[in-house]
Amino acid sequence: MEARRVVQLTLAGLALVLLSALVLPMLGTASISLPAAWAGRSPDREILFDVRLPRVLLSLLVGGALGVAGVICQAILRDALATPYTLGVSSGASLGAVLAISFRWGGVPIASCLGAFAAVMLVVALATEGRRLSSFTLLLAGVTLNSMCFALILFLQNVATFGESLMIVRWLMGGIDTIEYSSLAWLTAAVLVITVWLVFHARDWNLLSIGEEWALTRGVDATRLLWAGYLAVSLLTGVVTAFTGPIGFVGLIVPHALRLKLGADHRLLLPLSFLLGAVFLALCDTAARLLISPAEIPVGVITALLGGPFFIWLLRSKRRSVWL
Repeated sequence: MEARRVVQLTLAGLALVLLSALVLPMLGTASISLPAAWAGRSPDREILFDVRLPRVLLSLLVGGALGVAGVICQAILRDALATPYTLGVSSGASLGAVLAISFRWGGVPIASCLGAFAAVMLVVALATEGRRLSSFTLLLAGVTLNSMCFALILFLQNVATFGESLMIVRWLMGGIDTIEYSSLAWLTAAVLVITVWLVFHARDWNLLSIGEEWALTRGVDATRLLWAGYLAVSLLTGVVTAFTGPIGFVGLIVPHALRLKLGADHRLLLPLSFLLGAVFLALCDTAARLLISPAEIPVGVITALLGGPFFIWLLRSKRRSVWL
């Protein structure tokens, strides 16, 4: 793939992200005046800069992180249908959050991150064979862990009080809320550092997606790359899930659609999955705010309702391999 095409498409995706960040905060139940918001302290300024803008920025960041995580999962498992949820990361994060809600520990985001980290350690331990990390065992361990975590979540919800059960259900649906700028800043730094590292190693992911033996013959340490990729997916998924709850389909639909239209070159797939994943989730969250206003729909419901039919349409409209 020509470097010029990669740059052009990446810049186009970046333009869409910037447009979303400028336009989407202006949309909402309450109409606001941009001049009034800039003029000084006013209700318009509070709505725009304290409520809507950080929420839109968070949705862009989370969508981008989930999009990149989906690409790496698919490269690790060499399966175009793989997602962070396949590897058990999201279920571990969800269990940590549900434990915090059930036992009233406080600090749900911290508990969610700890749950994701525990899931990572368990799955990696099960999938390690000597010094080698088996992608097949990794998949089986992730699926098994998903089932176990889901069973524990159902048990905790069953014994929880009505209020706690409602909080658990609401969190598990996945939702974007307003966030403090300080939290948004460190979350952005973490996501961007991991994403830039993954993009920098795009050629290695191209080789690994063909096969571990092929990557080894081309000088790539496949085992080390698998470890690094799984750790990156875990960090990306864990930190964003800690703030939003599990949001599905972003890491599946966006990379899958891009692979169908543009091919499987990770030099293009990784940056565009971040950028278009960001735009996709930001649009879904805006729809979640507006469709039944003043009430809101959890954005996880919107992504599932849009993602399922869209994924089926992609499969029917493009009857060829989406991997090679």
